[in-house]
Amino acid sequence: MKNSFTFKKLLFSIATYSLFVACSDSDSTPAPPPADEKPYVIAASITGSNNTTTVLLNTESLDEGTVSAVNQGEVTDAAAYWVFHGTSYLYGLAYNQGNAGLSRSFIMNDNYNVEARSSEFSVKRFTTYGIYKDYIITTSTGDGDASWKDANGYIPKMFLISYLDTDDETYNTPQPDKKLLSENFLGNGEFVTLAGIQERGDKIFAATIPMGLSQYGAAVEGGKWVLPGNEDLVKSEDGGSNSSSYKKGELQWTQYPNECHIAIFDDATFTTKKIIKSDKISYACGRNKSQYYQMLWATDNGDIYVFSPSYAKTMSDARQQTTLPAGVIRIKAGEEEFDENYYVNIEELSEGRSFLRSWYIGGDCFLLQMYDAPFTLGGKAPTALSLAIFNVSNKTLTEVTGLPENLSAFGKAPYMENGYAYMPVTYDATSGLYPAIYKIDSNTGESVKGATIEVTSLEGIGKLLPLN
Repeated sequence: MKNSFTFKKLLFSIATYSLFVACSDSDSTPAPPPADEKPYVIAASITGSNNTTTVLLNTESLDEGTVSAVNQGEVTDAAAYWVFHGTSYLYGLAYNQGNAGLSRSFIMNDNYNVEARSSEFSVKRFTTYGIYKDYIITTSTGDGDASWKDANGYIPKMFLISYLDTDDETYNTPQPDKKLLSENFLGNGEFVTLAGIQERGDKIFAATIPMGLSQYGAAVEGGKWVLPGNEDLVKSEDGGSNSSSYKKGELQWTQYPNECHIAIFDDATFTTKKIIKSDKISYACGRNKSQYYQMLWATDNGDIYVFSPSYAKTMSDARQQTTLPAGVIRIKAGEEEFDENYYVNIEELSEGRSFLRSWYIGGDCFLLQMYDAPFTLGGKAPTALSLAIFNVSNKTLTEVTGLPENLSAFGKAPYMENGYAYMPVTYDATSGLYPAIYKIDSNTGESVKGATIEVTSLEGIGKLLPLN
């Protein structure tokens, strides 16, 4: 990792092309034609009878036409997320539950072919990620150093942070440090995890998601942090599975579902912080298994909007369910406190429905991946196969129209350009249709079918330009 977190800004240049003529009459070598400019990159999967292949395709347009994977594209390893760092680098972040995955990066060469860079990295398990300066940062929460054990042998939780330096093509993780402890992070005894990495100036804004009391936290002073009446929430034995597993002595999930906290870190060391709190919304993250989706985004003018889907409504115990509707609050540009004059109740605008994910798509507009039905208290989250545009200034929610009725999935993130959001769409398997990209007008919410991609599924889309 770099010794200082004073980073240079990336300067992205758009290569221009011209026709060249021979230098002299004696030069008989014809000048090469200009490269076909195909800047849009599509990460896709092709499933055959025995295996699935991941390929990176590129095309000149997302608006129309058909892109074939026959005899073209860069074949590569599968990735959980495809992250574009500006228009210079594309990272395939691999993720395996409980294990490291192999990640690598790509550039666009001068001939407009996607090209793998030389280094590969075994990235540690992560639950969220984001971009800060030259870095792609991944984080999760896990056990700290074994030497920190308490008298019971319990190890406190800490933030596990990784840094992918896009310019230097390196990968680093800091050594265990008690400055990165996530125990009692909010002063209520609970440990937290982070959801989203949002850069503003040199600072990082991140939603802190309370996870309950670890074995370490629940044992402090004989149960100091267990709220009266919640003693039975402390687990009496190990149980659960995968991302919902728990250990004996742990109080799983937060006792404070009606609060939202944002941590403001001075830089990417994550060691100096300020925490701000609101009781207008619940914690600010979407969740799917072990992944915590970003729900705070900076707009072009520097305002940060914080979204809460009120996922705590799905908790099984009433004491851990939020009573707050899905909503939005704001941190104004240049400020480090919540704007007390801004609040929007999304459920009032959507017949009680919430949302799984959110993305900033420019100007005053955000794209929300909406659930198809309201949450049922203590029940499983419904499907999320519709989209809506939320305008932060008008405080309006506009359903996206024109999407196919037989869609089965959206891509993990849209690509934004010129006031439009390009969203990958996969159709129901029974349709016999190839996936396509739908172009959404951020002002009207109208969508139209764009390019068809002759693959099995679409994993990500974006834009790369040659570095030189």
